Amino acid sequence: MKALLINGSPHKRGVTNLALETVAEGLAEGGCDAEIVWLGAKPISGCLACGRCRETGRCVVDDIVNELIPKAQEADGIVIGSPTHYAAATGQVTSAMHRLFYTGAVDWSGKVGAAVVNSRRGGETAAFDQLNKYFTISGMPIVSSYYWNELYGNTPEEAAQDAEGLAVMRQLGRNMAWLIACIKDGAEAGHPYPGRVHRAQTNFIR
Repeated sequence: MKALLINGSPHKRGVTNLALETVAEGLAEGGCDAEIVWLGAKPISGCLACGRCRETGRCVVDDIVNELIPKAQEADGIVIGSPTHYAAATGQVTSAMHRLFYTGAVDWSGKVGAAVVNSRRGGETAAFDQLNKYFTISGMPIVSSYYWNELYGNTPEEAAQDAEGLAVMRQLGRNMAWLIACIKDGAEAGHPYPGRVHRAQTNFIR
């Protein structure tokens, strides 16, 4: 079992990383390997809507997104982490996830997903909602903890004092490992992912 954890913060060792490291501890307790990938601090292009990725399986903008594609293909679960900027996820993670989920190179069906957010004080529920939408449009079961997946603090030192938030992160990792195992066991027992009913698209204006 393997999970891909994406750090969408411009700070490699900031609060988001602390949250993801704690999730990784919970995953390890459940027997699931975890890899944390930092998107970096350089600008990440948004989707150009050129459609080339549907033909090649890669984005024409050759950056971290193309490095994420094979990792996402191999992963059984994905955790997207981001600090809260103006009640939203960061520009880096938003641009990267738009392109990663649009490529069509990854079959997300049946993979499990979770969002992790952090803030100094507020706005994180909007960012949390934003990130979860990538999963709900991709046929992915969403993993929960026992409270919102949020960590509070302006610095890792401050966030380390959020005992409840860290416990939520650890439980999230344990829950993700458990759900991945359940899905794998179910498939082996003759209950694989059901697949899509159809691929029809309906436009409102013709």
